[in-house]
Amino acid sequence: MNELSDYLLVALPVLAVLGLGAVGLRRRGRGGGTGPADTRPAGPSATTRPGAPAAGSGTDVLERPAPEEAETLEVPEAVPALERPEPVAGRLVRLRERLARSGSPLGTRLLAVLSRDHLTEDDWDEIEETLLLADVGAGPTGELVDRLRERVRVLGVREPAAVRELLREQLLELVDPALDRSLDLTAVDLPDGDGRHPAVVLVVGVNGTGKTTTVGKLARVLVAEGRSVVLGAADTFRAAAADQLQTWGARVGVPTVRSDRDGGDPAAVAFDAVRRGITDGADVVLVDTAGRLQNKAGLMDELGKISRVISRGAPVREVLLVLDATTGQNGLNQARVFGEVAGVTGIVLTKLDGTAKGGIVVAVQRELGVPVKLVGLGEGPDDLAPFEPEAFVDGLLQG
Repeated sequence: MNELSDYLLVALPVLAVLGLGAVGLRRRGRGGGTGPADTRPAGPSATTRPGAPAAGSGTDVLERPAPEEAETLEVPEAVPALERPEPVAGRLVRLRERLARSGSPLGTRLLAVLSRDHLTEDDWDEIEETLLLADVGAGPTGELVDRLRERVRVLGVREPAAVRELLREQLLELVDPALDRSLDLTAVDLPDGDGRHPAVVLVVGVNGTGKTTTVGKLARVLVAEGRSVVLGAADTFRAAAADQLQTWGARVGVPTVRSDRDGGDPAAVAFDAVRRGITDGADVVLVDTAGRLQNKAGLMDELGKISRVISRGAPVREVLLVLDATTGQNGLNQARVFGEVAGVTGIVLTKLDGTAKGGIVVAVQRELGVPVKLVGLGEGPDDLAPFEPEAFVDGLLQG
């Protein structure tokens, strides 16, 4: 008995030590330490590559769920907050300043020459050259120089203030403030009395003039005036143009009708846009057309087709030709052809803030016999403004 007792006294502590060691090993195998066992459910972690064993995990492996077992979460598409376009009246505050930045070299040079004590033939040649370089055009330049010669001789003006007023008067006469520069946005009732036909505005021009952007900005002008608008992306040759127009419209809650495939029939898109406008009870439908080169007879014929298809329900109210103010005389060639084919009713001059050649306003109006109605004065979304002759001339004469 004494031997058994001695044996137990030695064996029991040894068994106890062995038992505690086994427990510690189990805990390190599961949790990598001697703390409590990890009770988190098995699954991928941010620091573990799916499908690979976790570092120090022994035989426990975190596996990526099979594709058929993975849960699919449908995230609702975020609806962007609609932008509130700047009021049109507020834009006119910037008109004079931006025109001054673009056109002041013209006004400054003319005023400097006209204020000289004695005007020689060389001085008049300098005035004529200045006007021609500003793209006023040969005809209007000759008229202006002749009138200035007569007035200076008769009145003998030399004081800067008097010279400025004389030049302002003559430039304003060239720009012609009597022209109607408003947009015709008259909607008409449908023959069956079921709704009305919205005013249709067709926007034309060659690539690179900022035509699609102008349509988007014009939509903002109309929304700012409280009008409802539908956009027609009839430039079906460039998917990017339709995407761009749709983005412009979405910013102010304006729907865009576009083709479901590249190269679709532009006339069909224009027709569907008008039909959508009738269904929605819209005030205006703006139709953006593909940029057409004036020497592509087939494309110009297609433009005529668009106009004819739209006109079946009601006449097209406006055909706006978008011109880049920096193109000068080349822009006049474009204007001439579009005037013959599309029946242009108004001009939109873009990039007027990027050139000192403000005389293009005079030249293009003389060429087409239609007024400049809108001008682009910057890159901002609300930098499209109604054209005001007085503010334009005052801007040219600021130096």
